[in-house]
Amino acid sequence: MDAHYLLADRGYDSNAIIEQAEKQGMKVVIPPKKNRKTQRSYDKELYKLRHLVENAFLHLKRWRGIATKYAKNTSSFLAAVQIRCIALGTNIS
Repeated sequence: MDAHYLLADRGYDSNAIIEQAEKQGMKVVIPPKKNRKTQRSYDKELYKLRHLVENAFLHLKRWRGIATKYAKNTSSFLAAVQIRCIALGTNIS
C-alpha cells in the first residue's frame, strides 16, 4: 500500500499494525489505548480530519443502491459511487 499516513481509531492500536505500517514508511496516527503502558504521541489535528472520511462513507451508505450493492459488476458500482460523490460535492441530496 502506498500511503504517507495510517489514520485509524483506537481499535487498531496494536503493535503488529503499527510495526507493519512503519515498515511500509507510513506515519501512524492512531490514538493509544488507555491501557497501554507507554502512551505514544500522535498528530491530534490530523486525527480530527479522519471524521471527514467516515462521514463520506456514511453519506454513501445512505444511498440505497450503494448500501445494498445493486450494481451487478464492479464498474457499475464504481460509477454509482462516483455519481454519488459528485452529488455530495455539489450539495445535491
